[in-house]
Amino acid sequence: MTPGVRPLVAGNWKMNGMRGSLHEASAIAGQYDWSLRRAIDLLICPPATLIAPISRQSIGSGLLTGGQDCHAAASGAHTGDLSAEMIADAGGSFVIVGHSERRADHKETDAMVRAKAEAARRARLVAIVCVGETQAEREAGKTLAVVRKQLKGSIPEGMNAATLVVAYEPVWAIGSGLTPTAADVAEVHAAIRADLKKLVGKEEGAKVRILYGGSVKPSNAAELMAVENVDGALVGGASLKAADFMGIVAVYRK
Repeated sequence: MTPGVRPLVAGNWKMNGMRGSLHEASAIAGQYDWSLRRAIDLLICPPATLIAPISRQSIGSGLLTGGQDCHAAASGAHTGDLSAEMIADAGGSFVIVGHSERRADHKETDAMVRAKAEAARRARLVAIVCVGETQAEREAGKTLAVVRKQLKGSIPEGMNAATLVVAYEPVWAIGSGLTPTAADVAEVHAAIRADLKKLVGKEEGAKVRILYGGSVKPSNAAELMAVENVDGALVGGASLKAADFMGIVAVYRK
């Protein structure tokens, strides 16, 4: 945790969730009571078809919604794409950019992620910029070099703590059930914090929220969220069920 920085716990539903998932979102919102609202921000990034209905049913609950990706352009001939402005129009306030699945499946480069983060700011969304190394890169001792390169290439100039969140997600830990040690997480988050102070300024860099993601679950959340410079979590599969997601969130009741 970073003193003076309000944590954020975000659920990335990926390509999961249909109309029936509104029940899970409602259950999450219902358990986001005043004690938790005082402690943290809570966010769901569902498939695009669910952003508007979840946003509508969550009015007054404090639960935030966001997108999982956006196009760099505000509009135009981009069949199948979604602009940051469209996410905002649907009620979203955040958007994830540069997730490892986008970088791998859609060959997104740091420059493309940077353009999407710029688009998020243009639409007055908070960009959650994802960085992380593969198993091969970790075994080769390249973790910090890879993460720092992605960070530098993916963050636009002029970003600040109000427009930017960084999520460290080691690719090999996503959905695998494996997690790095608390010491490993601390090392990477410390490096990210140091680089943020250079990229966005010392004062703003000290306040940017840095999330950990990758097989976060109720059984390991307390240990991971207590690590220095870990300001919350980006949760995948465990965010699909209210009981599991709120089991992670519950660590902030203490």
